[in-house]
Amino acid sequence: MTQRFVDLGVLDGPVLLFGGPYSNLHATRALLAQARDIPRGNRICTGDVVAYCAHPVETTALVADQVGTIVAGNCELQLTSGQEDCGCGFEEGSACDLASKSWFPYAAERMRGSLDLLENLPEIAVFQHSGRRYAVIHGGVSDVSRFIWSVDSDNVFKNEISSLEGEVGEVDGIVCGHSGIPFERFVDGKQWVNAGVVGMPPHDGRPQTRYCVMQDGQVMFHELSYDHQAAAQAMREAGLTQGYEVSLISGIWPSEDILPDKMRRERLYA
Repeated sequence: MTQRFVDLGVLDGPVLLFGGPYSNLHATRALLAQARDIPRGNRICTGDVVAYCAHPVETTALVADQVGTIVAGNCELQLTSGQEDCGCGFEEGSACDLASKSWFPYAAERMRGSLDLLENLPEIAVFQHSGRRYAVIHGGVSDVSRFIWSVDSDNVFKNEISSLEGEVGEVDGIVCGHSGIPFERFVDGKQWVNAGVVGMPPHDGRPQTRYCVMQDGQVMFHELSYDHQAAAQAMREAGLTQGYEVSLISGIWPSEDILPDKMRRERLYA
């Protein structure tokens, strides 16, 4: 079971916002080491703690212990409800669909004894910071696995914001994850922030992943360097050789199936 909404109240000081640990224990440890001065209650994960990489149980335990709020991602919802795939809605037979048929069963098998750590997660978390009110979701408001990109039309953002405000009241900004490429955009004065993911690089040709910190009303994106070679080796040793183990090193996703045409092979951080 999940809960739809939780109010975190006022968060003072820096707020760590990140998504997609993706069972990447090496990256998650590096992130939390960098964020050691940020209180646990000010650490928020946008979901998909479990996914492609080799250490779902250990990564989940670490995030559950050291992160104040985890918003339910599609992977958490699928795992805790006993589903057989990640719930991303990949086109049947696509590269992403075929890869998920490898890593999801691996994760599901190993997570059987740890699913309690992923139950009762909120789908929306609201907090106030520097006089502004924010809501944190995973993908979209009504569709947790919706991919929202920086190049989408204003109407995409307006509709999502309107739907969310219908549930939680007026907000100044929305923070999400899921799509894996961080960005900040303003639409009609509303701030939309994709915090990025720490478990996989943002398809820019470098192994560093991304997260962000909110402080004094400003969002600052950061690169995360970690032992990506060791993380890739752990995937190979686990038999997870569907292409994502190469991505940890190359910084390029194994497929662009989900990307809008405008963003294919685009080097956002070159």
